[in-house]
Amino acid sequence: MNNQDFWADIKSIINGSFTANGLAKLESYAEQFISKRLVYQRFSSAEQYGCAAGGSTNVIASLLAGAEIAANCGNTQSFSSFKAELECGAKQEKYIEEWAKVCGCWTDDVDKFLADSLGNEIAEGGEAKVFDHGATLVKSIGLDYFVQPALALDRIALHNTYFAETRLTVIGFGRDSNQKFKIVAEQPFVEGSHLSDNEIDAFAQSIGFKLINPKNWTYATPEIYLSDLHDENVIRSKEGNIFVVDCDIRINTPELKCGGVRTLTTDVEFI
Repeated sequence: MNNQDFWADIKSIINGSFTANGLAKLESYAEQFISKRLVYQRFSSAEQYGCAAGGSTNVIASLLAGAEIAANCGNTQSFSSFKAELECGAKQEKYIEEWAKVCGCWTDDVDKFLADSLGNEIAEGGEAKVFDHGATLVKSIGLDYFVQPALALDRIALHNTYFAETRLTVIGFGRDSNQKFKIVAEQPFVEGSHLSDNEIDAFAQSIGFKLINPKNWTYATPEIYLSDLHDENVIRSKEGNIFVVDCDIRINTPELKCGGVRTLTTDVEFI
């Protein structure tokens, strides 16, 4: 199967309203993705593993979002206008919602459901609400920073690649009371103390990132953009280990103006 045939098959599954046969095909593609017999060239090998570490729900949602990008932009993500990007993002949301409802991982009014199930949120950031689930945290993550589900799902893959100790596992999707799309993910709870800006800077540089803008804690390599790395998002455990629990991490494209060299391809290859 070539790249064009693969995305045509994903679109036919979507257009067929996710029949039992279509769901089985998606699960098969996810298994091939996880075992790297299906190579998604959007990611490096390590990043594809990071996507897989987010679970098959994360993988399938990433492929459903990719199908709309491939249909609109060919093999790279390049939109003619912000309106076109919004429209593409809305279709990605629609496909993931339709699939999630059929396979049982969709929640209406997701933040109310989580509050009723787990108690009131314990933290809230720019795009996420956080709920206590004992040894783990459950996060309701919005698209405020991303517009497209594909980019928010990229973030999960990249987080799992670079910060595997605080891996994000996607457990479902939903909308809040304002009908905003949400990704629901679970993450290990880490107890510890906050780091100073200087300590965070030393940590980021120790793993290969260069400081770009200290005002918004932005770092980068030619491959990866890393931001929002402030003291509430980086924790030192009692044992002295450093954990990144939240950040804005992206594939570093030239459009981000941080020395990026990557392109957001949707090409796939079967091996």
